[in-house]
Amino acid sequence: MATARRRLSWVLVAAFVVVPILEIYVLIQVGQVIGAWWTIALLIADSILGSWLIKREGGRAWRGLTSALDSGRMPATELADGALILIGGTLMLSPGFVTDVAGILLILPLTRPVFRRLLAGVVARRLTVVGPLGPRGPFGASTGRRDAQHPGPVVRGEVIDD
Repeated sequence: MATARRRLSWVLVAAFVVVPILEIYVLIQVGQVIGAWWTIALLIADSILGSWLIKREGGRAWRGLTSALDSGRMPATELADGALILIGGTLMLSPGFVTDVAGILLILPLTRPVFRRLLAGVVARRLTVVGPLGPRGPFGASTGRRDAQHPGPVVRGEVIDD
């Protein structure tokens, strides 16, 4: 648990300190090479391209999701695509070239399968699988894990309905 908190704190430091500093650095470098007005024009063009991509790929993901649901198939790929497009769209909203590149990579259909596999790995590590017998073993035997809703000892009994 402590390592997960430590990892989360590093991710937050990267998200709120390192990424903005990197964005400012890249914006200054691009501005020095092509000029301030061309940098602003490039950011606007980048936003227009990103919103067009989000609309196109989001619509495609939505159609895939409804098609999978209509056919009775579990829409795991379509849900992952929708999540990646949402995250990519959020990155495209923030001004800067670094987050725009990351957002475009998440949105493009050529690169999305790579990130879909990464997302599946993250979700699989965080997921607790509960079998048909629930989190406890067969016949209600405790597996040694404490239930958050019932932290006390287990009392076996029989319910008689009169």
